[in-house]
Amino acid sequence: MVKVIAHRGASAAAPENTIEAFLLARELGADWVELDARRTADDRIVVHHDAELADGRTICELRRNELPDHVCELHEALDACAGMSVNIEVKNFPDDADFDPSESVARAVVELVRQRGAHGDVLISCFHRPTIDVVRQLDPSIRTAMLGYSPAGSWSEWAEDLAAAGHTTMHPWYPLADAEMIDAAHAAGLEVNVWTVNDPDHMKELVERGVDGLCTDVPDVARGVVDAFA
Repeated sequence: MVKVIAHRGASAAAPENTIEAFLLARELGADWVELDARRTADDRIVVHHDAELADGRTICELRRNELPDHVCELHEALDACAGMSVNIEVKNFPDDADFDPSESVARAVVELVRQRGAHGDVLISCFHRPTIDVVRQLDPSIRTAMLGYSPAGSWSEWAEDLAAAGHTTMHPWYPLADAEMIDAAHAAGLEVNVWTVNDPDHMKELVERGVDGLCTDVPDVARGVVDAFA
């Protein structure tokens, strides 16, 4: 069965990356929630997509108690997602205002997963390959996914390289998930979860091509599409 992954929670119907959005995702039939992890100045891991708040302040320069009330910590988000699996996207890209080559967020996320014994319920992803490599080094039992657009080489080369490093999943932008890309990933033993698809016709096409997960802002729509194939 194709997974329904609520992108930042049920983000079309509730504020993204909030407890409200995560709770609603369950009500709307999501199997998984995708959320974003960043660090604060006092080394707390919070859930927020952008490196900056809406008012322009940079999260890594602020202490936890300086953040707006709607910004939750990762452990609170995981509690809210009980009963669903969670794709934790570690936000650590060289162009980001809070880029940290020491990979402190990845290290903290791995430690939290260990503390909670949540290995079977979590997938850690990132656009920055060294980040997921660090996760694999710290705990090979945690599943990892590479986010990306078109690779420099072929899809087969990219998939085989990821699989050889122990990663389990590819997360491409959904227009790139054609038959060649999906076949290459599956041939290497990788799953394919696409982002971020909201149109039901596109969802249906992707399910027919064999994707393993649909990351979407509208999990109720995806639930209907996926269940129609059951």
